[in-house]
Amino acid sequence: QVQLVESGGGMVQAGGSLTISCAASGGSFSNTAMAWFRQDPREYRLFVAAINSNGGNIDYADSVKGRFTISRDNAKDTIYLRMNNLKPDDTAVYYCAAETRGLRYLSRLAVEYDLWGRGTQVTVSS
Repeated sequence: QVQLVESGGGMVQAGGSLTISCAASGGSFSNTAMAWFRQDPREYRLFVAAINSNGGNIDYADSVKGRFTISRDNAKDTIYLRMNNLKPDDTAVYYCAAETRGLRYLSRLAVEYDLWGRGTQVTVSS
């Protein structure tokens, strides 16, 4: 069974950095668009960043642009989210997601991603 497994979450002080990862197991996602979302205390799943299959097309939410970097290593079936200059408002559970239907655009909508990991907690203290 194909699974996505996030790792690397933790607690960091404001202004610090953290890198979280998402590894695919049981299958390859090298031809799949991937994304990071985060779930806030109101339980809305918010778009953070997305990357297409070859890394040539990337999109960021305005709130993280210039601070976060999404990347992927298809040889390892892994995507990463490097988070710099973290703020308390970045505190959330971060989820990675795969869009396996082959949409021809990078989506910011959670409903268009059909495979999800279980999430990793990122806590930023002030």
